[in-house]
Amino acid sequence: MQNIIDQTITFVKTVLKNAEAGHDWFHIERVYKTAQHINETEKADALVVALAALLHDIADSKFNGGDEEIGPQKAGDFLENIGVQPQIINEVKLIIKNLSFKASFGQINYTSKELDVVQDADRLDAIGAIGIARAFTYGGFKNRVLYDPAIKPNLKMTKEEYKNTTAPTINHFYEKLLLLKDLMKTETGKNMAKQRHDFMLSYLDQFYAEWEGKK
Repeated sequence: MQNIIDQTITFVKTVLKNAEAGHDWFHIERVYKTAQHINETEKADALVVALAALLHDIADSKFNGGDEEIGPQKAGDFLENIGVQPQIINEVKLIIKNLSFKASFGQINYTSKELDVVQDADRLDAIGAIGIARAFTYGGFKNRVLYDPAIKPNLKMTKEEYKNTTAPTINHFYEKLLLLKDLMKTETGKNMAKQRHDFMLSYLDQFYAEWEGKK
């Protein structure tokens, strides 16, 4: 098991060497560690959790022309090449396919304890102090404005609208980040999300006060 994980870590580090800073190896490492922490309580299949956490952003669709199949396929091809059992490969591919926030816009036909663990870990990295940093990192990568009071958050986006949005980064808090606390599946995830959620609310209060020149 450890040999498989070590080979996967080496593969992911190589593939994501020049990735955008919010979706780089350090993001993967945080999700991997958080998933392990959550799984201490959840007791899901440890190898499936580890591999899914490590490979979940190996080919993120937002950096691959919106292709949502390339990530699971690339992960599956790698795992097959290193001799992982087909059943485990299939579970990992299903987790990667159903993990992202945008996947929730469609019908979810797959559930598992392993998905819950890795999904909570990934969502936790999208909120709190690091979530804020990642949001503005990606916003800068896409050359988006920080905030425009004239552009209101779209709380009823379709999946295509979400994938193609060019809205200010602050809008992303309302369109995704502040929604994640109530989407957590595991008890550990729910407990960790509350503090991170409250931190984002405090940050927004400070942001708006500074925007108006009041602090």
